[in-house]
Amino acid sequence: MKIAVVVPGGMDRTGEYRVIPVFLALIARLARHHEVHVFVLHQEPLPATWQLAGATIHNIGEGWPRLRAIAAIRAEHRRAPFAMVHAIFSGSCSFVAVAAAKLLRIASLVHIAGGELVAFHAIGYGGRRRWKGRLREAIVLRMTDAVTAASAPIIDALAALGITGRRIPLGVDIAAWSPLPPRRRATPRARLMHVASLNLVKDQTTLLRALAALRDAGVDFQMDIVGVDTLQGKMDGLARQLGLEAHVRFLGFRTQSELRPLIAASDLLVMSSIHEAGPLVLLEAAIAGVPTVGTAVGHIAEWSPSAALAVAVGDWVGLATAIQRVLVDETLRFRLAEAAQRRALAEDADYTARAFEALYQELLARRGAVVA
Repeated sequence: MKIAVVVPGGMDRTGEYRVIPVFLALIARLARHHEVHVFVLHQEPLPATWQLAGATIHNIGEGWPRLRAIAAIRAEHRRAPFAMVHAIFSGSCSFVAVAAAKLLRIASLVHIAGGELVAFHAIGYGGRRRWKGRLREAIVLRMTDAVTAASAPIIDALAALGITGRRIPLGVDIAAWSPLPPRRRATPRARLMHVASLNLVKDQTTLLRALAALRDAGVDFQMDIVGVDTLQGKMDGLARQLGLEAHVRFLGFRTQSELRPLIAASDLLVMSSIHEAGPLVLLEAAIAGVPTVGTAVGHIAEWSPSAALAVAVGDWVGLATAIQRVLVDETLRFRLAEAAQRRALAEDADYTARAFEALYQELLARRGAVVA
């Protein structure tokens, strides 16, 4: 089967920087059995083609990327026909995938992977903030052959819009990110981790205020924050203002190989997002034997309370309380870690690829097509 996949980015030719590991894991698995062409809208400014994870990567480049991506898919289809077009992320990616599929009279599939269905006007985030975005999603998500999403809250959001979605999480590649058994805490000082770009939707303000409350409650901890700073040092400034210099380290960007030992040495992952379809780092932490406490978004919401602990979005007092609860109750922390790992292993990258391949065959069968 020849498959076109449309993504916004995450396919850098290095395979290490500016990549999204779960995308690479999925592409690599699909490429074992199928001919995969990935059309990337914004990886590099100039058009280019390279090989990665067994697939051919078509970088569209800047300047009318949607129209040129549709043209690129049609051109590759003329060389040998695609069976379907799969968009990972809605918005521009789904527009390209569905438009190309309609022109070529083949199946399309859209995976909701971010904030496509929300509108947070106060922070300028979400695909439904403007009428054009709402109209585009209303049309595209009804014209595609199937819609999927990583977590139950996103499936519920689709249902609220009258769209039936199928839950397919983007799982971790356990060949590259091997499982580690949950471990007991090694030191009295708790080691906490937060992995996310510093931006408004990840809401590190809530995180830092929770950490200040945790310190005031007499909890001894060190928090490592990994992620690119898009806020020009504002979070570092807030940490100093709250007197957290002895407790918080901002480590900036880390590759997967650099991130792995940091997570593996942690006692708890803490997330504070306003919105998530995942977060993917929860799955990586779970595979490494580390449980998560965070706001009630994505996997955190659907796993709580058996495999994670969730609190209301923006509730820094509740977040501090939940962190403290896990740190003072080692039995609870260990139980959460074991349950989280079972879930993440059951829905790893192999599971994701199988689920999508089964859906591909289902969509082809609906159209009366049989493709090997």
